[in-house]
Amino acid sequence: MANKPLNTDLLDRAIIFAVNSHKGTERRGKGFPYVVHPLEAVSIVSTMTRDQELLAAAALHDTIEDTSVTMDDIRREFGERVARLVEEESDKFAEGVSEEDSWHDRKKAAIDRLAKASRDAKMVALGDKLSNARAIWRDYKTIGDELWKIFHAKDKASHEWHYRGLAESLSELSDTFAYQEFIEIIDDIFVD
Repeated sequence: MANKPLNTDLLDRAIIFAVNSHKGTERRGKGFPYVVHPLEAVSIVSTMTRDQELLAAAALHDTIEDTSVTMDDIRREFGERVARLVEEESDKFAEGVSEEDSWHDRKKAAIDRLAKASRDAKMVALGDKLSNARAIWRDYKTIGDELWKIFHAKDKASHEWHYRGLAESLSELSDTFAYQEFIEIIDDIFVD
């Protein structure tokens, strides 16, 4: 009996949509296209599931935060479930408050939101957070504590609080290789 071919139509469309949405933007100070990050998130999520809607949400996870794409655009193009997963992964910004001033409150809200989120939403979030942690780890190994100056929160302790809170909120995924890698990276960065 031959294997049924994998239908990747939804993921393919989501990747193209993400590439076009992030076109011309650079990953913060990295010198490479921003879209590399959501594609890495897709790769990480694919180690936990073959669900094409979760993979599509991973590809699209930063579009409403970092581009002019709206939730209605995501819903129209990819359906309600993908839109809900993208929304659960997105930071909520307070109008009139700078990203720097709202950093702690936004991160606390994200930690709390993820603690209550579905396993599916947690997988999408872990794809994003592990990709971010990998980038931080690489940069930390290269430039040390100078790294924290590029972020809205400038001190290492704030980032440790954030990542350890995320780890707790995502602990339902502790049986996955991605989660285990996430913990190893956090410990390598923040345990002196």
